[in-house]
Amino acid sequence: MNTPIHLKGKPRRLAVLDYGLFEVHAGPRTIGICGFVIETDAGEVVLIDTGFPAKYAADATAATAEDDLGSFGRVLSVTPDNRPAAQLAKLGLCKTDITLMIQSHTHIDHLGDMAGFPDIPILISAAERALPRPLYWSGKQVMDWPDRVYQLVSQDIELGTSFEVLHCPGHAPGQLAFLVRLPQTGWVMLTSDAISRASEINEKFAGSWDVDQAIFHGDRLMQLARDRDAFVIYGHSPEQWPYLKKAPHWFT
Repeated sequence: MNTPIHLKGKPRRLAVLDYGLFEVHAGPRTIGICGFVIETDAGEVVLIDTGFPAKYAADATAATAEDDLGSFGRVLSVTPDNRPAAQLAKLGLCKTDITLMIQSHTHIDHLGDMAGFPDIPILISAAERALPRPLYWSGKQVMDWPDRVYQLVSQDIELGTSFEVLHCPGHAPGQLAFLVRLPQTGWVMLTSDAISRASEINEKFAGSWDVDQAIFHGDRLMQLARDRDAFVIYGHSPEQWPYLKKAPHWFT
């Protein structure tokens, strides 16, 4: 079901959630796994992404073997404190406070608790939702789509005043990025994995699902960021992550 969703309020603050650390074999490089919470002045609470599945906090070694994730990298730290409920608690929130979930895309480090927010609508790319199952990783682990109300996105949209959802296929078939304007910080660009790190631009997005589209949208996002004088938060930046303000702190 494609049910239109429009926020009533404007973003008033944004928090970065810490879903743990992962080492990518290529490089190698250590990356943070992030999610976001955006609160509006109308009391709406939007959650973007939910990190790794719970089994990685219980036993990362066994979960990695089950999913064949070891061919890509290894979990350095995913603990119960890195689960969505614990991260939300740092902000004084609980799962029932969330009014909208957004899936930036459906890789394993972004959709782990997608089914853990009953009765919450999900905004997602139509291209991802059209898949028989979420992308996940190796295909060995079966994860079904939660029975939810979905808003499907196939182009850039204004989700609300000062909150733009940008359709940026390339890294994944339905990759999304976001532009949010905050009262004090101004525009913030959340690239998600459309640009995982600044160096990916010079690397021409090697290894992407669709390299040509990834290059096009990467250039487009950076031009938008320049046009809006936006603060850019990359999807998995080894350089930015250690110094990035995270929950319980807010960007306002």
